[in-house]
Amino acid sequence: MKRRQSRRMRILGWISVAMAAVIVVMTLGVYVAVRLKLDGITHVARIDVTNRPKQYTNALNILLLGSDTRAGHNAGLGGRIGCNCSDTIMVVHISPGRKKVTVLSIPRDTMVPYYACSPWNGLPGQQQDTQAYERINATLEAGGPECVRHTVEQQTGIYISDFIQLDFTGFVKVINDIGGVNVCVPFAINDPVTPEHGSGLKLSPGRHHIYGRTALKFWRARYALADGTDTARIARDQYLMAQVVKGVLHSGLLSSPAKLYTVIGDIAKAMTTDASTSDLLSIVTSLSGLSTKNVQFITAPFAPWPYDNNELEFAQPQADALFSAIAHDARLPRTKKDGGAGGQLLTISPAKVKVLVLNGSGIRLLAHHAATALTGRGFDVVGTGDAASTGYTKSLIEYGSTADRAAANTLKEQFSSARLRLVPGLTAGTVQVILGTSFTVLASQPTPTSSPASSPSASPSASPSASPTSSPTASPTPAPTAIGSLSGSYGGITGNVSCRNSAFYGPNSPAPNGPVPCAC
Repeated sequence: MKRRQSRRMRILGWISVAMAAVIVVMTLGVYVAVRLKLDGITHVARIDVTNRPKQYTNALNILLLGSDTRAGHNAGLGGRIGCNCSDTIMVVHISPGRKKVTVLSIPRDTMVPYYACSPWNGLPGQQQDTQAYERINATLEAGGPECVRHTVEQQTGIYISDFIQLDFTGFVKVINDIGGVNVCVPFAINDPVTPEHGSGLKLSPGRHHIYGRTALKFWRARYALADGTDTARIARDQYLMAQVVKGVLHSGLLSSPAKLYTVIGDIAKAMTTDASTSDLLSIVTSLSGLSTKNVQFITAPFAPWPYDNNELEFAQPQADALFSAIAHDARLPRTKKDGGAGGQLLTISPAKVKVLVLNGSGIRLLAHHAATALTGRGFDVVGTGDAASTGYTKSLIEYGSTADRAAANTLKEQFSSARLRLVPGLTAGTVQVILGTSFTVLASQPTPTSSPASSPSASPSASPSASPTSSPTASPTPAPTAIGSLSGSYGGITGNVSCRNSAFYGPNSPAPNGPVPCAC
């Protein structure tokens, strides 16, 4: 009896060992298979790490780039003509707590100064030249994703945590992996492909459930819709992104590591990032409690570029106010009216403004007198000196990045006529004023308030004698707007949106005035 039990125990032991071996082999096989798929991701080390904006919170700011390349597996997708440019540039801001997401679109035609970018992966990089400008989408072709990141950081003052770049194939696979998306169009769309442009999108009026390739055509459709501009295309892309968010949340993707591995594995060869695979999974899974109402899409305020109406520039001061709100994950900064422009001017306390005063006029002791007056008004004057050259007529205020724009605005209010100029590379946190021959004394002060700029300690010599009525009237401060409702302040949408008919209407559309509503 004991021999029979002993034999039975040995058999059970062999079976257990065999099963354990099978499990180990299967587990290793799955691990190797997953690693082989995920190892297809192109990981990039950060190259340009100096002169970065301050990181104010533990929010995550992910730079999302879409590459327009037609090389390799992208051949045949998105038309025949392309470049290694980034026609999609978005900053995905994930608030602390990971319960709110703000997606900021930056128009590809925005003109920006040349920032220094290191060579990368066969790309030449570029030298800094603050007097020359390029489209922001060309920075990818100049120095890769790091060049785009550096440019976006310098222009917005927003610290970028990581970047993720996808090409056309990656976009198609993501849409397919979540089971497609629902869209609604107000009229029949036919955007034929030509050698120059065209997406090939064809849709009848009403609701559609579309998959990868059709979604890509929807994303790229431009010339046959609205006014044919890229900014109108952005509005439709944001609408499509809102539907993607719905699809992702509905599919349970964010709470399923297995599904996430599948999706990331599918798009691995189409992805370039400076984040590790574990970081990517951590970022995505942290959003598992997200709801569509807490996702918003906004386009950076823009205006025609003065030198070419076919190009754009950031509309100020609205853009800086938005960038600051995102950088700080805060309400829109309190502002006051700019009596000259009638817009909103972003300013801060003079005590927080570090100023270098330079004499560009050739008039003896002018910098000393201005520095004394500014100190009397509460500014932190860090030094005085002579400018590199003389001959300045009007005073010039220079600042190194958008993060210092509010300080430059605050200083500008002290001068009756002074220009602002962005000069990348200046010391972060310090603005400098170059005094011209037209400067004699600081501008008169507004009605006294509790701020340092109007404190009783201000030097009597700091402003000319003037009647009380000569001072500009202080305007009421507008109520601050929570970051969660920025889309309402900047003409954006939330992830709840079902239709965005206005993004389709315009002179190029089959129904330019929008008489046909979309039944969503």
